[in-house]
Amino acid sequence: MAKRSIVPFGPQHPVLPEPVHLDLVLEDETVVGAIPSIGFIHRGLEKLVEKRDFKQYVYIAERVCGICSCGHGMGYCESVEHVMGIEVPKRAKYLRTIWMEMSRVHSHLLWLGLLADAMGFESLFMESWKLREKILDMFDATTGGRVIFSVNCVGGVLKDMDSAMLAAIARTVDDMEADMTPLFQTFLKDYTVQSRLKGLGVLPRDQAILQGAVGPMLRASGEEYDVRMLGYAAYSDLDVAPVTATAGDSYARCEVRLKEILQSFRLIREAIGKIPGGDISVPVKGNPNGEYFMRIEQPRGEAIYYVKANGTKNLDRFRLRTPTTSNIPPMVELLKGCQLADVPLIILTIDPCISCTER
Repeated sequence: MAKRSIVPFGPQHPVLPEPVHLDLVLEDETVVGAIPSIGFIHRGLEKLVEKRDFKQYVYIAERVCGICSCGHGMGYCESVEHVMGIEVPKRAKYLRTIWMEMSRVHSHLLWLGLLADAMGFESLFMESWKLREKILDMFDATTGGRVIFSVNCVGGVLKDMDSAMLAAIARTVDDMEADMTPLFQTFLKDYTVQSRLKGLGVLPRDQAILQGAVGPMLRASGEEYDVRMLGYAAYSDLDVAPVTATAGDSYARCEVRLKEILQSFRLIREAIGKIPGGDISVPVKGNPNGEYFMRIEQPRGEAIYYVKANGTKNLDRFRLRTPTTSNIPPMVELLKGCQLADVPLIILTIDPCISCTER
């Protein structure tokens, strides 16, 4: 019987930017168990509902995570709006959707660069992050921010886009798609990429459902589940379909995310073509009283928002379950049986966001 040893992995690691710590149980070079430890960057953000009123808390929710900030702000605002019975203007819903899909592209390109860097594919790392700069420039032009945007508010959005700005976004999306399509084909057909990722970290469909996987991790195992199909924001007016793969391995998870970038381009163009005129917000009077449970599709998967209000300006409770929270249990299962050298790659194909997880 091989001798077992325990090797600490993280929270600081030369490959992974996220402060995730795992105690890896090894038999020689084979991982037979993984014990996660989180909490290194816990900030107590949910407790702040006691100190910031429900309008101010939008800015706290956005700061749960920089990459997912737009979605967190939108998820929180829509939860409060349902509690208060506020009907958000149609134009505001479309603007939220455009920014949300831009955030998805931003998140997936950032992930692609990190994965490429971990594999030593430096040219892909530089190219994906160069393209990501175009998305950040669009955010800067439309919201005034590159990471935290602060455009969502209870009742709508704070900033509008004129026709010239929308046309510029459409042109930028077209240019990015032309640059990305051959880039993605090169990546997916690369021999080294396929040899490093195919057959690694396989998550069968039944196990993905049983373990509670969400987002690209779930869809890469063949499950057609995308919360955007529920029709929140402006998605009910757009042609949304889950992007799936069937292999359930690390390569399939990469393939799903890359195809989702191209899907987001299409959805942005469709939203720009259909966006109606009108107001971007409505007045908010009084305080919320009641509770609501909201789900949205963040770049990493399903995020759940729970708001409980008591009729005062401060909420009783705000709870957030992020995609990485759901994806950690299946990630631990995926690591069993892999080689120690493959651990960073498997974790990166999950695209963890520990900042979201710990709040």
